[in-house]
Amino acid sequence: MSGSEIQRLIQHLGKLPGLGPRSGRRLALHLLKKREQVMRPLIEALQTAEAAIKICQTCYGLDTHDPCSVCTDPRRDGAVLCVVQDVADLWALERANVFRGRYHILGGVLSAIDGMGPNQLTIEALVERIKNKDVKEVVLALNATIDGQTTIHYLIDRLQPLGVSLSTLAHGVPIGGELDYLDDGTLTTAFTARRTV
Repeated sequence: MSGSEIQRLIQHLGKLPGLGPRSGRRLALHLLKKREQVMRPLIEALQTAEAAIKICQTCYGLDTHDPCSVCTDPRRDGAVLCVVQDVADLWALERANVFRGRYHILGGVLSAIDGMGPNQLTIEALVERIKNKDVKEVVLALNATIDGQTTIHYLIDRLQPLGVSLSTLAHGVPIGGELDYLDDGTLTTAFTARRTV
């Protein structure tokens, strides 16, 4: 394999989630063989997405509008706020169609190993959002990992004084499980059977 451009393409593709050097090579080869059918439309889609997609300054989701379509949807219940770790978790809950309130994305979970403390997350924005809105319930829908559970306990300490009802996901989410990898039935059961903390 020759050409620094090919190597550079393989390296960038191999850094994508779920891919490695071998998958990067296969993907690069496929893109190069199918330039007209696959590569050029992909480049155009990436350029359009990079230019058009914004971070919502209310929930920290991704959309072409700020505030996003979820935050501005009048059919959603503004009294219930679901806190998730990442946009992928929001998409998983939307795919399962179990929640009709609004969201708040933390941007990660507390993790000393990864250098993620409260200041690296959108916790202060969440507190301000609850103080300034008519939020009655906050659903803490974080992954059932050690870091996720640590974050839940931290959030409970921060949010209980605000007088909102707090709940977490219940049955169906396995210990160590991540929301984005769960099937819709498991998510539905977990969300429906959430419990007050």
